[in-house]
Amino acid sequence: MENPKILEKQVLTVAKAFEDKIDEEIAALDRLDLDDLEALRERRLQQMKKMAEKRSRWIALGHGEYSEIGSEKDFFSVVKASERVVCHFYRENWPCKVMDKHMSILAKQHIETRFVKLHAEKSPFLAERLKIVVLPTLALIKNAKVDDYVVGFDELGGTDEFSTEELEERLAKAQVIFFEGESSVNASKSGKQTRSVRQSTNNDSSDSD
Repeated sequence: MENPKILEKQVLTVAKAFEDKIDEEIAALDRLDLDDLEALRERRLQQMKKMAEKRSRWIALGHGEYSEIGSEKDFFSVVKASERVVCHFYRENWPCKVMDKHMSILAKQHIETRFVKLHAEKSPFLAERLKIVVLPTLALIKNAKVDDYVVGFDELGGTDEFSTEELEERLAKAQVIFFEGESSVNASKSGKQTRSVRQSTNNDSSDSD
């Protein structure tokens, strides 16, 4: 029978070797994690740099503000310069002023998209070409092509009491704006009851050209 002390020593030696092996593996994993973190950090820095460059270019193009286009010629310059444009065809009336208010807010929230307005009655060529009849009408433009329209307030509950978030949701659905993180639409819906404006069928809030 082996000496208990020798057996104990052997067990301790095996245990120590096992612990050393585990320590080695943990150290290897730690090194791998650090490398991964460094790679992730580098990718994130590159993404942030690209986003900063994009933001600078967007601001230079007039993004972040809701502005009026002076002429039909300028319209084509604007839609060619920016990948995403929301253009409000308007006239001097109350419904269009309501739309102006929401467009001003969204222009600041969504710097990735250019928000502009154009007087429909002073732009007969565009109004006819794009079949603008009801005012206000939003032309949703992606890559220099009109991809969708928001005509009057019908899709916004049929009333001028719709919220900015409802318009934001409609523009997001058309993919002419995007959200960084949680959208303000979702944030506004948390803790709120469904608004009754969606059940309204009043179509008198839009004006015909």
